[in-house]
Amino acid sequence: MELLLATGNPHKREEFARIFRGHRLLLPADRGVRFDHEETGASFLENALGKARALRALLSRSDAEGMPILADDSGLAVAALGGEPGVYSARYGRQERGRDLSDGERNLFLLERMAALEDRRACFVCALVLLLDENRIYAAQETLPGLVGREPRGEGGFGYDPLLVLPHRGRTVAQLTPEEKDLLSHRGKAARAILAVVEHHLSGRTA
Repeated sequence: MELLLATGNPHKREEFARIFRGHRLLLPADRGVRFDHEETGASFLENALGKARALRALLSRSDAEGMPILADDSGLAVAALGGEPGVYSARYGRQERGRDLSDGERNLFLLERMAALEDRRACFVCALVLLLDENRIYAAQETLPGLVGREPRGEGGFGYDPLLVLPHRGRTVAQLTPEEKDLLSHRGKAARAILAVVEHHLSGRTA
């Protein structure tokens, strides 16, 4: 089955592709669509659903009727910061710095905000939505708990991966192998839940 991802982030496609083996994952650009949705929702789930619906509205009638859309919104929620950066994870520090920050700059900005905090508890959150048509929607939301380290560690992954330490592994998410990350991560767990829906939907179509 072909699934259209409501993102322009190739890193996300790489992660989802490892879970959705046997299915073809497309980016909007593969369908000739420019997609840049502004995330204005108050929750990860609201943003994910907003992305899916916004992308569907940009598709041609034939594509919109036959192309399932997969959309996620994910980020880091730090307990001692009241859940920040949360839904603003990708835009964290923009207001203070007056521009969009790189992943590395956002990590350093978060560490500055947490410099005096002893409570380092945090979790990654991923809300994942499968939009089959306007009235057929499936969603899963999962987490990956850990602690925010004192400095970035690891070269893998993206975003805040170098900061979140998994105590039972003694490593950051950025230090995990791709296989370990797929097993443990918020995105991997949500993706497997949605994959079960995709497989059920596919079996129903071919029965």
